[in-house]
Amino acid sequence: RLVCFDFERPSSLKNEDEPFFSNLDIFLFSLIAGLLVYWLIFRKKVEPIPEFKKLESVAQTTKETSFIDKMKKTGKNIVVFYGSQTGTAEEFSNRLSKDAHRYGMKGMSADPEEYDMSELSRLPEIENSLAIFCMATYGEGDPTDNSQDFYDWLQEGDADFTGVKYTVFALGNKTYEHYNAMGKYVDKRLAELGAQRIFDLGMGDDDGNLEEDFVSWREQFWPAVCEHFGVEATGEESSIRQYELKVHSDLNMNKIYTGEVGRLKSFENQKPPFDSKNPFLAPVSVNRKLDKAGDRHLMHLELDVTCSKIRYDSGDHVAVYPINDSVIVNRIGEVLGVDLDTVISLNNLDEESNKKHPFPCPSTYRTALTHYLDITNPPRTNVLYELAQYATEPKEQENVRKMASSSPEGKALYQSWVLDSCRNILAILEDLPSLRPPIDHLCELLPRLQARYYSIASSSKVHPNSIHICAVVVEYETKTGRVNKGVATNWLKSKMPTDNGHKASVPMYIRKSQFRLPFKSTNPVIMVGPGTGIAPFMGFVQERGWLKEQGKEVGETVLYYGCRHKNEDFLYQEELEEFEKTGVLTALNVAFSRDQAEKVYVQHLLKKSKEAVWRLVHTDNAHIYICGDARNMARDVQNAFYEIAEELGGLSRAQAVDYIKKLMTKGRYSQDVWS
Repeated sequence: RLVCFDFERPSSLKNEDEPFFSNLDIFLFSLIAGLLVYWLIFRKKVEPIPEFKKLESVAQTTKETSFIDKMKKTGKNIVVFYGSQTGTAEEFSNRLSKDAHRYGMKGMSADPEEYDMSELSRLPEIENSLAIFCMATYGEGDPTDNSQDFYDWLQEGDADFTGVKYTVFALGNKTYEHYNAMGKYVDKRLAELGAQRIFDLGMGDDDGNLEEDFVSWREQFWPAVCEHFGVEATGEESSIRQYELKVHSDLNMNKIYTGEVGRLKSFENQKPPFDSKNPFLAPVSVNRKLDKAGDRHLMHLELDVTCSKIRYDSGDHVAVYPINDSVIVNRIGEVLGVDLDTVISLNNLDEESNKKHPFPCPSTYRTALTHYLDITNPPRTNVLYELAQYATEPKEQENVRKMASSSPEGKALYQSWVLDSCRNILAILEDLPSLRPPIDHLCELLPRLQARYYSIASSSKVHPNSIHICAVVVEYETKTGRVNKGVATNWLKSKMPTDNGHKASVPMYIRKSQFRLPFKSTNPVIMVGPGTGIAPFMGFVQERGWLKEQGKEVGETVLYYGCRHKNEDFLYQEELEEFEKTGVLTALNVAFSRDQAEKVYVQHLLKKSKEAVWRLVHTDNAHIYICGDARNMARDVQNAFYEIAEELGGLSRAQAVDYIKKLMTKGRYSQDVWS
């Protein structure tokens, strides 16, 4: 018998007449035998059933993941992949794929998230084939959401891209530390894996003139492609429509999109999980003005995410989908003389394209202009190029064509008349009376209205069911005397908790960030965040306070904050002073830039307390966090850290720069900045 089941009485008590197996032994043996039989039967049941295989193959064919098969089927030889966070790289990708026809080629724009990118090695199967990559960099040198998997695969993979021909155009902003990091990486990595670069990496700088950078690169790129493949431009410069208009007269209202981002009626019937394609409609529970005086409007909003299953961490971003001002929408309808409530669909003329419509259809022109299209940013040159044909007055048409060209005069005119004057599409239509394009073509050309990102101003440890936003309302006068208003901030400003008995709500989702408190709560933190850059640090300080309440040991928590006037725009003054009083904030350093004759900024306060700063950083392993303006503040603060390292660390400038760079690499110097 098995020793582990020997439950006999000691031999001195054993009766010779008792059976060899006790009742308990028989019971346990039967139980094991029964389990063994059950397992054998159960194992047989999970063998694959043909029907499941069949269903699986059907499911797979509904979404084609082979871009090579698709290119072969549709006769395409150029594929333009885009890594896009705000829609610009996708827009450039579409423009390049449309360009191809002028050179006797056929192109397709493709989202790397939708295809099996390992198939890139098969591209040489297609004659005269070329892969173009329009890659934007997001945050601190990160890939965009839709190119994250491709980036991971490139890092881990060892594919052989021999025979693959490619080029890359990178989109970034020079004010950021990791300028065009993603584009540079893709360009370098493809070459390492054996692919042939047929044209130099293009560098687009959004701090300068991204449109001009792209147009200049593109003008040199296509002749190089023609030379490489031995083809000639067809000379076709005419406008090419990508979508055809269908007007619906008797469609059921339940089949019409009214602002949903993805699934029809998703705002009426909310289902988690919530993300960029399925945002949560969060009720606004608080909307209060933060500044006490002055000509600006700084606001604090709280979004209620109870029952949404949404989780967030301090340092994450909340993305909101705003809507355009109805005044601008109505005026576009007036100028073009159309009924905005006409129900329409714009259907892709390329039936094989994954992108069936430029925005959710069927919809009305009013819904498209309100929810889906960007009508407030200055239109890019490709939009002007397509619209020029509709200007009936020769001089106006000539000027629009000139602005859409790559000539030096054309670029200068576009810069001054469109960009410097901040003319949106309505201003252009108003100032060019003969330019009256069909509204369906205009809707095809305008880029998508994008989500806006805000650093979350709360900690989920303290506010698990509430997400806080801190923002300043954007409003300014242009050179033409018009008043331009920021789309999202003015829309958020109007979102009062109860609006005529209805709860105001905001479509939102969470975007995870690398901007994180140290894993060890004992590590000191130095936070630098003037203006609305205070936002993530409200979450950080709340969390450090919560950790203290839990009895955890918490390191020094030091904040450098800045505003214009103590009595006007000292945001969260009461809360911050209370945190300092209770010891959650070890030090609260505030620079009031305009309360004295000489301006004082956060970098000045850092240098003023340089000994304490250097001790925390060099001796105590402090983590440094910067949030706010990238163009000036973040650079000036970084220079202040260089100077402190030089002076107190005895380093040269080159060594000080290297010292800070090493902190960045170790995750001890993090930035959440914008320009």
